[in-house]
Amino acid sequence: MKIRTIGRHARESLKSIGRNGWMTFASVSAVTVTLILVGVFFVIMMNLNRVAQTIEDDVQIRVHIDVAANKADQEKLKSEIEAIPKVKSVKFSPKEEELKELVNSMGEEGKAFKLFEQDNPLNDVFVVKTKNPTDTMKVANKIEKFNYVAKVKYGQGKVEKLFKFIKASRNVGIVLILGLFFTAIFLISNTIKITIIARRREIKIMRLVGATNNFIRWPFFLEGLWLGILGSILPIIFLSIAYYNAYEYIGPRLQGTFVKILPFNPFMYQVSGLLILMGALIGVWGSVMSVRKFLKV
Repeated sequence: MKIRTIGRHARESLKSIGRNGWMTFASVSAVTVTLILVGVFFVIMMNLNRVAQTIEDDVQIRVHIDVAANKADQEKLKSEIEAIPKVKSVKFSPKEEELKELVNSMGEEGKAFKLFEQDNPLNDVFVVKTKNPTDTMKVANKIEKFNYVAKVKYGQGKVEKLFKFIKASRNVGIVLILGLFFTAIFLISNTIKITIIARRREIKIMRLVGATNNFIRWPFFLEGLWLGILGSILPIIFLSIAYYNAYEYIGPRLQGTFVKILPFNPFMYQVSGLLILMGALIGVWGSVMSVRKFLKV
């Protein structure tokens, strides 16, 4: 296609947007509202995913070694655990370190446990991490059957519920975002259908003078593109301001905790790019769906 022809199509699409003022407003409003909702859900889902990932990475199996095990037995047990395909790492934590952590975790009350430093009742521990956090339960069940394992701890009951909740949250978020995306496409599609019906006389004349279907279609495709991009501007501004303020307020209050939200830069720049792309796709796809029905070859 020649540059002159592309320029003509672009001018026609922009003129059409100007001529159909209320239709343009309706289409842009539909995209704007949809992208605000999609953007809000996306920002929440990405931050929930960040928190979930942090929690998942923190899930570990604590294998308490039987007090009867000597060094050779401990090495053998370690080799058996490392041989499990789904195991990522195995770290040895001596009982002295375990007591120190217990004392530190209990603050002032923990000082009373310092009395046990000479006669430590705790077990040596292997801290095991899996390649995939969801394999924690299966790996823990395997390790439990090995010799010289006193007990295995991994937050049984709570971990399973946590993984179910994380999976359900991600699935719900994806369904909602897809639902909103297709709603916007439907609205844009119907708006452009009305535009095409209103201009069917003009389209008939263009056909009579020899215009191809592709020549007629292009202005509508570009019109959908402009509508989608215009509809993404307000959501980007709204979400950028809202997230910046939320980050400035929430970020400092989460310091020192395992919960962290995604930093404004580069996260919001990525979200902005995604919203422009989604707006453009919604507009073009809506146009394609309309034009295919009304301009059959």
